Amino acid sequence: MLEAWWKEAVVYEIYPVSFKDSNGDGKGDLRGIISKLDYLKDLGVNVIWICPIYESPGMDNGYDISNYYAINPSFGTMEDFDELLKEAHARDLKIMMDLVLNHTSDKHPWFMESRSSADNPKRNYYIWRKGVNGLFPNNWESYFSGSVWEFDERTGEYYMHLYSKHQPDLNWTNEEMVKELYDMIRWWLEKGVDGFRFDAIAHIVKAKGLPNADNPQHLPVVRAYQLFSNLENVHDLLRRLNDEVLMDYDIMTVGETSGLGPEQALQYVGDQRHELDMVFQFEHMTLDSVSTGTGRWEARSWTLLELKKIMSRWQTTLHNQGWNANYLGNHDQPRPVSRFGDDRQFRVESAKMLATFMLTLQGTPYIYQGEEIGMTNAAFENIGDYRDVETLNYYEQSQLQGKPNDQIMAAIQAKSRDNARTPMQWNAGHQAGFTTGIPWIKVNPNYTEVNVDSAMKDPKSIYHYYRKLIALRKQHKALVYGEYKLLLPLDPDLYVYIRTLEQDTILVILNFFDEMPRMEWPKHLRDLTRELLISNYEPVPDELADQIDLRPYEARVYRLY
Repeated sequence: MLEAWWKEAVVYEIYPVSFKDSNGDGKGDLRGIISKLDYLKDLGVNVIWICPIYESPGMDNGYDISNYYAINPSFGTMEDFDELLKEAHARDLKIMMDLVLNHTSDKHPWFMESRSSADNPKRNYYIWRKGVNGLFPNNWESYFSGSVWEFDERTGEYYMHLYSKHQPDLNWTNEEMVKELYDMIRWWLEKGVDGFRFDAIAHIVKAKGLPNADNPQHLPVVRAYQLFSNLENVHDLLRRLNDEVLMDYDIMTVGETSGLGPEQALQYVGDQRHELDMVFQFEHMTLDSVSTGTGRWEARSWTLLELKKIMSRWQTTLHNQGWNANYLGNHDQPRPVSRFGDDRQFRVESAKMLATFMLTLQGTPYIYQGEEIGMTNAAFENIGDYRDVETLNYYEQSQLQGKPNDQIMAAIQAKSRDNARTPMQWNAGHQAGFTTGIPWIKVNPNYTEVNVDSAMKDPKSIYHYYRKLIALRKQHKALVYGEYKLLLPLDPDLYVYIRTLEQDTILVILNFFDEMPRMEWPKHLRDLTRELLISNYEPVPDELADQIDLRPYEARVYRLY
């Protein structure tokens, strides 16, 4: 297997508006990130992925870019960014930018020109169509609910937006537009950034002719992901981007690619494909939802057998052919400990267990800010406390559909993206140490108990467990490059697997629930010596027994020889 620095790295994702405020305006900023670089270095991470910091009206928290070459003034200046890059590199920390190539803000100069007249030179930088029989150009549903089309009175046509109406989609069939994107990407690389996370990259190609999706119920709009997700021409565009720009730099790239399995992922990340280094897959993110897109608000129960099947397919299919990006949480997802663990009685134990899971799989692990201290969902009771455009759209649509308010709020408390966007909890003081002012979104009320300051002082905290896990991963290459093999595939409570590289064998045992199951030690491993490398509980006398009684959410990692 080819070795690479980005395969051995641990990535820490920062949502800048919620990370650390340096000037008291209630919003995190670049100087706030600079002030916490030593904290991140001590944690042991190698790469900092920063969500969009470009100039933006902020209709979707920065994913609506109005100027690719400028820093949003609320985050600071380009000089602040240059200092961040310099200070990060001085600590051997790399900076990965979050770049949106599927759409821009409707305030971007390109779009303002595009909508000014039907014959403007930049008209075809975006996707414009006339209505059909007084209706939308087609019946596709937006990720943020409603139609993907917005009527523009100035020219009497509709423009496409897969997301918010303030995020018009770019037209990747326009060569001039593509060249401008290439120039912009090269400009950031020349500045010295170390990679990109490409937002919504799977959607840059739409089905030829923009046909209607199947609609047996004759609804105004329907889900049409198969017509704008992971289409074949995406790969042609990515290979060209790689050939003409990316391959000239020693960087890492990860794509946001929903709606695919590991076999399809290899088309993006296969060693011979020359497209992306890794992609974020979403299969495990739909375990507790009825469906993707707007259906993600409808909850369903999930089983460990389902999770094991999904993760094992990704681990085995990509082995020796491509590379995984492993995560349980990010700025678009609820907090992992609230979703896959127990954020009350066993918050510490389950957070450590989930960390063990992420840092012992093959692939680059991604830690989202606050995971290292076990931050939880906020579960605000009032819709007025939420800021996320997707959440507010869902609330409005559900109200129009006549859903009970308590049902709507329960879904929001469980699934809103704002669960991950509450301010980082640094200490038990004013506004959790995030700001001296009034934060842009409320602090989670549990900050007096859950915060960095108290975690750093407690040697048994989730934070220190993360530090040990990261160090362990760097110590054992089997945890990076080793082959993954699932054991006990039909066990409904325990997730057990082996990582093997040459003579190094590591066994991982994870109890995903609050029960106390008994594990029979696999017969073919009983003659091997066991060395306990890390556990989220104190060791017990049954260490060498052929049967092990696991405690709630217990995690153990052994070296076998």
